[in-house]
Amino acid sequence: MTVPYPQIDPVALQIGPLPIRWYSLAYIGGLAAGWFYLTRLLKNGAIWAKAGAPMNKAQLDDVIFWVALGVMGGGRLGYVLFYDPSLLIAPWRPILGFLPFPPALMLWEGGMSFHGGLIGVTLVGWLFARHHKLNALSIGDLFAAAAPIGLFFGRIANFINAELYGRPWDGPWAMVFPTDPLGLARHPSQLYEAALEGLVLFAVIRVATHSFQLLKRPGATIGLFLAGYAISRIIVENFREPDAHMPDFPLGLTMGMMLSVPMLILGLWMMWRTRTNNSAAAAS
Repeated sequence: MTVPYPQIDPVALQIGPLPIRWYSLAYIGGLAAGWFYLTRLLKNGAIWAKAGAPMNKAQLDDVIFWVALGVMGGGRLGYVLFYDPSLLIAPWRPILGFLPFPPALMLWEGGMSFHGGLIGVTLVGWLFARHHKLNALSIGDLFAAAAPIGLFFGRIANFINAELYGRPWDGPWAMVFPTDPLGLARHPSQLYEAALEGLVLFAVIRVATHSFQLLKRPGATIGLFLAGYAISRIIVENFREPDAHMPDFPLGLTMGMMLSVPMLILGLWMMWRTRTNNSAAAAS
């Protein structure tokens, strides 16, 4: 027994020769919704330490552009390095008969990596904080609080694209994805990720920041996000079909798990290091 796949056209609308895909709209929608949520957090003085919010709205408007570049650039580079290094060494291919592009820049070949996007955002956020002499950890906390919003949008787009589907399964909500060459009933693992990495993680961080004052401990919200994402990803990797071109890891581990374990360790360490020095951290 399976649930019919909804068959949503990956192209949301066509403007002349230009297709606007749901995947692109997910990035735009995630950034817009995240920006709106961040503006609300900046206005809530009760959730921050005595020094107040780490930046003002004008600075947020400036950094959001660089965050978008970090997500896209880091996400693509991360996919190439972690999942398909052959795109770096494949021959350059002609576009429109005269413009050569390296396959690594061909976004329609392969995909994006969350772990790479995280590295990209971390780098641009650190550079922005250093340039403006802001508290980098508090800025990281700010964006960590909103990151699950973008993850939710992205995983829904994966579902619409019928990509990153799950392992074969004959359960009551299994689906046959049109992009699956084997035509097997599978876990809709994209929806599992949208629920865990998006909705559940957002709710956990929201409670931690508003009920347990986690934003008053610079770095702790980053740690909670890293640990929460890593746990969610490791759980879902048990239901998600591994990439066919990935090597076999021992003990049934996947590349997603291997990349998430360091995140989990780092996240737990960041929460642990702020547990006793709240005042000193908040004043720095």
